[in-house]
Amino acid sequence: MNGYKEIPVTYMRGGTSKGAYLLKDTLPTDPAARDRMILDLYGSPDARQINGIGGADPLTSKVAIVNPSDRDDADIDYTFGYVGIADAVVDYEGNCGNISAGAGVFAIMEGFVKAVEPETVVRIFNTNTNKVIEAHVPVRDGKPVIDGDFAIDGVPGYRLSQKRMAVYYSIHLKIFALLQL
Repeated sequence: MNGYKEIPVTYMRGGTSKGAYLLKDTLPTDPAARDRMILDLYGSPDARQINGIGGADPLTSKVAIVNPSDRDDADIDYTFGYVGIADAVVDYEGNCGNISAGAGVFAIMEGFVKAVEPETVVRIFNTNTNKVIEAHVPVRDGKPVIDGDFAIDGVPGYRLSQKRMAVYYSIHLKIFALLQL
């Protein structure tokens, strides 16, 4: 389609947060163009985010930008962004532990880290904080385990709990976003 760019998007929940996990190399290199693309994906700015995947709530308007790391102490580089709902801004000032934890699951699913049973350690370099985070992801049959008996207040149902970092993964959905350039 003329005027549109197709990008792969993984939409996933980590803990009490949900967001898009994007591959850095599929995004524009210009920060302003990248942020416009992310805002379009979420339907921001709009209080309802009706034209995008945002859920009109701070817990569902988050993004992770991920790529394999060149660092010796990390498997992936991960940048967290809070996507403005009513404001046209992507804020990279902080971090989100829930979305960070999901980055480990994403790294295994994308093949950036080889899955090792029963648990795969993923070393995540957070570019927002310049810190390395270790995610311990339970694995079975070469894939992250998503079933369990752990409940999170405010989240319906049960999911798996993880050691050291609370990772709760429930949705992995590949979608292709057609974003206006």
